[in-house]
Order: sequence, then C-alpha cells, then structure tokens
Amino acid sequence: MDQSHPAALPVAVIGAGPAGLAAAAHLRSRGAEVAVLESGARAGAAVSEWGHVRLFSPWSELIDPVAADLLTDVGWVAPDPERYPTGAEWVAGYLQPLADVLGDSVQYGTTVTSVARQARDRLVSSGRDDAPFVLHVATAEGAEHVVARAVIDASGTWSGPNPLGGDGVLAIGEVEAAARISHSIPDLRDPATRERFAGKHVVVAGTGASAKGALIGLTALAADEPTTRISWLVRRASVGEAFAGSGQDELPERGALGQQAQAAVEAGPVVTLNGFRTSRVMVGDKRRLSIESFDGQVVDDVDEVVVLTGFRPDLQMLSEVRLDLDPVLQAPRELAPLIDPNEHSCGTVYPHGAQELAQPETDFYLVGMKSYGRATSFLALTGFEQTRSVAAALVGDHEAAARVELTLPDTGVCGGAGLFDDESAEGGGCCGAPASGPAEPELISLGRSSIL
Repeated sequence: MDQSHPAALPVAVIGAGPAGLAAAAHLRSRGAEVAVLESGARAGAAVSEWGHVRLFSPWSELIDPVAADLLTDVGWVAPDPERYPTGAEWVAGYLQPLADVLGDSVQYGTTVTSVARQARDRLVSSGRDDAPFVLHVATAEGAEHVVARAVIDASGTWSGPNPLGGDGVLAIGEVEAAARISHSIPDLRDPATRERFAGKHVVVAGTGASAKGALIGLTALAADEPTTRISWLVRRASVGEAFAGSGQDELPERGALGQQAQAAVEAGPVVTLNGFRTSRVMVGDKRRLSIESFDGQVVDDVDEVVVLTGFRPDLQMLSEVRLDLDPVLQAPRELAPLIDPNEHSCGTVYPHGAQELAQPETDFYLVGMKSYGRATSFLALTGFEQTRSVAAALVGDHEAAARVELTLPDTGVCGGAGLFDDESAEGGGCCGAPASGPAEPELISLGRSSIL
C-alpha cells in the first residue's frame, strides 16, 4: 500500500474485544478499511479469561446494532435478547462470529508494543498531522510495523489489575507472594480451582461487583467445605452502603448481586476488616501469608488472596503519542468530569463521543473500557455508542459524530472515591460495574466484566 497517501491506509483498531470489534463493524459499514490487531489467539481473548462469569447485562445490551446487521447478512441468528450470557457465551455467540465476518481484517497473535507517528517522536510537530501512524507489533514471526491513517485504542484494562497495596503501588512482599495472589473471580466449578480454595483461609480484597461475586462463590464453597475461612479486606472505614441501593438498580441482575452478596456475608464464615489498606505481605511457615495494613491490622495464616480492586490502563505503549488525560482518572480530560466517582452522581453519564474522546494527537482515540481510565462505571452500551461516534468522525461525518445519545441504568448506589474516609459511603463506585451474577452461586459477577 502506498504509504505516501495516508488516506488510503486502514484505520488500526487495537483489540478484538467488544469495543474494538464494534469499531471495526462501524468502519466497515461506512466503507473504511480497517485492521484489527488482537494479541490473543481469538476474538474476545480477555473475555474468555472470565468465561465462567455471567454478565448482568442481557443480550439486548451486549450486541452492537451495526454489528448485528453485518452478522444477520451471513445468516447469524441473534440470541434471546432477555437472556444473561456468560463471558464464554458472549464470545461464542457474538464476538467470534463478528470477527469471522470481518475476516482477514482481524489479525490474531499481534501484540501492539508502541504507537507513534512515522519517523517522528512526540517532540516533532512539523508535518505531524500529515504523517501516518506506525504501530510496532510483536508476532510469532517477529517484530513488524503496521502503518495506519488513524488509531482506535480499544485494548481495555484487563491486563492492568490494580495491586493489593493500599496506596496503588505493589505492597512490600506482594511480588514474592504472587503465586498465592489472583486477580479474577475463581471458577469454583473447576475441580483444580475448587481444590485450591476448599478448606483454606482465603482473603478477598475489594468492594465492587467482582468482590461481591467472589464472596458469593466462596461462601457457597464454605457451606460444602466447612473448614474454609474467608477474610474480607475493606479499605473504607466501614462496609456502609456497599450493599445499598440494590432494590433501586435499573439492571435487575446487578441489584440481585448486591442482595446475594449481603446475604452471603451475613450468613457465611466471613470476617470483615474495615479500614484495611495493605502495606506489606509476608511469607511465613508452610508458605502461608501474613498481610499487614498501614494502621497495624494483621491477617495471619492466609492461604490464598483474591485481589479485586479494579484495573488501570496500560499507557506505556502510548508514550510517543500526544495525550491529554485527566491527572486523577487517566481518562481523556474532556470525558473525566462525566465519570469521575469523586463528583459523578449515581448512574448519570452524560452523552459523549468523538469530541470527548479525541486527543491532541489527531485521529487517535481511546474507546471502550480504556477510555474510562481508572473509573469503574463502564457498560457495553457505552462502548458501542463511543465507537459509532468515533467511526463517523473518522470518515468525515461530523454531524453523526456529534449526535450522541447515551442513557445508562442507575445503580441506586452513590458514594465514590471522594468519600474514602466517610463511614456512610462505602459504595463500590457510583456507577457500579457491567456484569452481575445470576441466581446460581457458581455463576457470579465480575466487576467491569464487559472488558471493552
């Protein structure tokens, strides 16, 4: 392809997850060339890692409308819109079929390591907007360049879980104890995983949807394996409103999750430690762990730790891209005030699209979960609307790009990070998370599980 004419180059989309594939579908529907770069071996690779978890959004909210049109054209039959799929069902029933329709536009086993302007580092302004993007990628055949006229980063945040450390940094000893620390809800239906946790002292850190789901599953395990002990580390001064608002949640399964978790904690062998902000992890006798808080609290004889304290975006690969990100959330500066849990009201996310997602680097956009930085309120519907607007902007349809409509379900829970030390505000972020548990305790929720 003639690299001297950037307009003839494809739009590079990083990630073949829900948002990335939606972006590709919208671009394809508008006649634009697209190259989807996916590090995994198949579409929705990150979603597959929590495939046992059931989302709390129904199928009707998990399928992009334009993507559905592309799929219908090849004979795809839409799932029951009222059902709540697991992550594995989402991949098999929608994400992989959509990637198959996109065909050779999706490149698997392609990890983007850096994004830059061709022959220009971030200091060079001359001719910058006219230069194509160069994406440095790692493949099984070695390092390569992918040249593109625009870039949509939909790589998500799954690869960047927050640490156990209570100050956002790895606690002393956390690396040494890594073999006993996991960052996802355990699949307790798997015999090997069940054996790992059964009859053990398990610590759960976090108060969002993921942590609630883990508590539900572990207390069910403890009912079958009575020697199982559970310690719940809560960074706030009290549990407070962690379970409040369930009856007012406009996503019924998300509300049910809070109610199930509250019942599990109240009835199960759960010891709650409030104000616990981890400073140190120590490996003791029989490889058991001791976890110490900054205020001197200690949990001893720990066998396993499940850290579910949220995610953060990988910005290292964008070090040569000119970004304007909020200093708190690491989200696009124009978007941050709309989603900041320090300020943002319950469930209210104002319409946003290409204008709020744009960066100083012309034709570069963050979309999907990565666009929310460290905020924890993302839903699949948001990603679909973002990608619709961004695709319109990239093909010059600025009227369509500006015509953004987005109304998200209210969680019924208020109180975010800005109320960190307030005993009455222990909500898990004011917008909640995009997944939830069903009635069966083995299929539990994953915070932000739409991994967009």
